[in-house]
Amino acid sequence: MSLTNDSVVVITGAASGIGRALAVRFARVDVAGVAICDVNEIGLAETASLAAGGAPVSTHVVDTSRLEQIERLRDEALAKHGRVTHLINNAGVGLIGTFEQISLADFDWLMSINFWGVVYGCRVFLPTLKEQDSAHIINISSVFGLVAPPEQTAYCSAKFAVRGFTEALRHELEGTNVRVSSVHPGGIKTNIARNSRIGENTPAEYKDQGVKFFDRVAQTSSEQAAETILNGIRNENPRILIGKDAVLISLISRLFPRRYLGVIERISGHRLDLRKKS
Repeated sequence: MSLTNDSVVVITGAASGIGRALAVRFARVDVAGVAICDVNEIGLAETASLAAGGAPVSTHVVDTSRLEQIERLRDEALAKHGRVTHLINNAGVGLIGTFEQISLADFDWLMSINFWGVVYGCRVFLPTLKEQDSAHIINISSVFGLVAPPEQTAYCSAKFAVRGFTEALRHELEGTNVRVSSVHPGGIKTNIARNSRIGENTPAEYKDQGVKFFDRVAQTSSEQAAETILNGIRNENPRILIGKDAVLISLISRLFPRRYLGVIERISGHRLDLRKKS
């Protein structure tokens, strides 16, 4: 379904990055309302200010890893806007370190946000979405839900899980009023690397290396990502790839399932392993 003037969009993780760009972009579309949430109250207020002048925008301070707070988000969004037709599960965090360097607490922290936050969002909002004439769930995975480089065991676990969960849910809801899409951004110019947590036993220099690497390879702006997602929603695309790098990585992973990492490194000219010198 294309967005209509009756649509109400809920966006998680909207204090910065892709979430902020989505909020601003959707507020400029002829929709009935946009509900944005994040744990960062200051960043959320800044996003709302940037989105002002378009569709009504409500802000909600929510930790998406907490089921009861997602339930509160639903109740507040319905009270403010009257309905919810589009759910964009975007909230996510990063974690740097090999499996042996990160603690199980680190792993659990990331999974609770990047995976369980998506599951909670879908669980809580699905009954409301099914009451609409037409609705859409959009879950943000990653190119790291298509390929799995080193130092990303937790992140890849979550993003592969989001991809699998989303595809299974899409098949379950086929023939209903609810469309389901997974989104796989490539290198997007956001602060996710700078804001990433470093593993309990990860060398401090790994984060500096990771930030520098991310700055080199991130070629797509958050605004471009938001536009691609909007077009994917309008076209009811079940898998939305963002950036030329995401399209290439998707192709390479299918052509070279056993050795895609080396192929990607040769084509990009960058090593994906922070333990090695680029």
